Amino acid sequence: MEQTDNSNKKPALSHLSKDGNVNMVDVSGKPLSSRTARATGWISLNGETLRLIGENGMKKGSVVTTAQIAGIMAAKRTWDVIPLCHSLILNKADVNLTIEKNGIKAVSYISCIGNTGVEMEALHAVSVALLTVYDMCKAVDKNMVISEIKLEEKTKEAI
Repeated sequence: MEQTDNSNKKPALSHLSKDGNVNMVDVSGKPLSSRTARATGWISLNGETLRLIGENGMKKGSVVTTAQIAGIMAAKRTWDVIPLCHSLILNKADVNLTIEKNGIKAVSYISCIGNTGVEMEALHAVSVALLTVYDMCKAVDKNMVISEIKLEEKTKEAI
């Protein structure tokens, strides 16, 4: 995994041109590398909602399975939703949801061989998976909160 010390450098916004206009970054000169990213997120749910999800008792069907599929689909289409993201061919898009005491934790793992990272795909996957849980449960739980969506890790290895 490549790490650099940027403590003395002023960060530059790569999606802005020198004159301040939006700019899709040109990654054509960057070498291909193996890239991964993992993101997590949380949705708080009441006990009755968690019971219904666990028993597969929601009227719309399996919440966990539907949210997993939605997250994977989202990862594959991130470029279509986030304006300046590059279209990537993903090698792996995995989204797992775990029912816990007060809610559901979502974890995504994305990998590709490319010349730009996959962190937006990982974050998008978790976000859409959690939004899908929200949509499927909104009739029975009016107090859901989606929170703590964050990038946990990203890697880049030369190939």
